[in-house]
Amino acid sequence: MKKFKFSLEMVLNYKQQVLEALQGEHAAALSRLREQEQLLERMWQEYREYNEEYCEKKAAGMTISEALSYQSGLRVLESQIQKETEQLERFRKDEERKRERVVEARKETASIEKLREKKLGAYQKAVAKSEELFIEEFVSSRNHFA
Repeated sequence: MKKFKFSLEMVLNYKQQVLEALQGEHAAALSRLREQEQLLERMWQEYREYNEEYCEKKAAGMTISEALSYQSGLRVLESQIQKETEQLERFRKDEERKRERVVEARKETASIEKLREKKLGAYQKAVAKSEELFIEEFVSSRNHFA
């Protein structure tokens, strides 16, 4: 019997390549997301430290210009944090879209792989049946000539 050949092998290979590419894109998006989360955490830490310093100096006594300077600095940090939070949300949405695309590509690839396994199983059964018939014919013909 001839060797097993899956008719959709080229499609399966293409789908696997697409899946790998999408997984790479998702990994990159996830990396950007984690980096942005870390950046935002550092910014919040900087804000808390600056605010704590402001409160300590305010309690100890400071000039109005120093107080205004601290308040202005806090507003700048708040604005930067807001901007980076918006960027984080964009990264989250991008990562989610890419994850959904990976899931969909996995489903497509898995369905073709299942079909391949089913066809391979049918092929192997046919080979086994063919070999069984060959052995029966061989034994039968040997017994016939003996």
